[in-house]
Amino acid sequence: MKSKTKSYSIERKQAKFGFLFTVPCLLFFAMFSFYPIINAFTTSLTNRKAVGRNWDFTGLENYIYLFTKGNGGFSLVNSLKATGFFTLGCFIPMVVISLLLAVLIMQLRKPGQSKFFELAYYLPAVLSSVVAATIWRIMFQPTGLINQFSNTIMFTSGRDFQWLTSNNMLVASTIIVYFWKYIGYFTILFITGLASIPPTIYEAAIVDGSSRWHTFWKITLPLLKPTIMLVSIMAMLQCLKTFSTQYMFVQGGTARLPIDVITMNIYFTGIRNGYLGRASAMSIILFVIMLFFTYLQFTFQKGGEDVEY
Repeated sequence: MKSKTKSYSIERKQAKFGFLFTVPCLLFFAMFSFYPIINAFTTSLTNRKAVGRNWDFTGLENYIYLFTKGNGGFSLVNSLKATGFFTLGCFIPMVVISLLLAVLIMQLRKPGQSKFFELAYYLPAVLSSVVAATIWRIMFQPTGLINQFSNTIMFTSGRDFQWLTSNNMLVASTIIVYFWKYIGYFTILFITGLASIPPTIYEAAIVDGSSRWHTFWKITLPLLKPTIMLVSIMAMLQCLKTFSTQYMFVQGGTARLPIDVITMNIYFTGIRNGYLGRASAMSIILFVIMLFFTYLQFTFQKGGEDVEY
């Protein structure tokens, strides 16, 4: 009985010290995460503006306005569509191709070469989003490298593919820039997950006569599920909160409407036009959307844990 009491007291003492060490982190997280969320929610229920201190409580008026009357020609519904098209066009290819690249690197790597490829893939992620968008916007010009490359592979001469003027091509341009910037980052995450799988499992599969394709579907993918969930959530959230690429394209003279993602609409509404209440309402809507899709990801992951392979 005494030993149990002694061990219990030791565990409580360790838990107490552990909690004390986490208090600064919790306070920091609450100050820079919880407080802005709560403040944005309370601001969304008011008619607060950037200029002037007088404001009134309006309830759900901002939310009703955004979904019914629009927002000066750039409605929230249009921003949700633009964000949805961008996320679908970028999120799925990014996850799938980064996984395939990681598997290919792990299969073909040789001593000293894997680190080089990992560094080469990761370099665009280090580059500033503003710089990357500016460089690609120049490349998408009618006389730019991308248009010339498109003429080469399409066997045409002097054709303008309208990368920055056509609505569909403009959306595709922003997807290409974002894909190029972050594909290497998620590839590195997948490589880390693949490296954590014990090699003895693959050796046993080879002894049992399993083919590479069968090994990939029955061994690699099931064991890689935690990494896939992590990458899919991070990629999805990264796509939903995209801003810099679209903003730099608009600043360069492209049309805003096709690529008016919700974050850019928040910026123009709150910073440019000064309607802080409406901008906060859009921020809360985006926050709820992120929570919803993150919950779906976790639900999907839990639903597949009981599957037998």
